[in-house]
Amino acid sequence: MSRRFTVVCDEDQTRAIETLARRYGITEEEVLKQLLDLGLEARDGQTA
Repeated sequence: MSRRFTVVCDEDQTRAIETLARRYGITEEEVLKQLLDLGLEARDGQTA
C-alpha cells in the first residue's frame, strides 16, 4: 500500500533539488525519492 507525504523545503534545498533534477534529466520527485532512499539506507547501516 502506498502513502503520500508532503515535504516542505527551504529555498536552498529547492535550488539543490532543481539542480540535481536538471543535471541528471529526472524530475524533482525522483530526486526526492532517491534522496529519501539514500537517507534510509544510511540510517539502516548505522543501526545495524
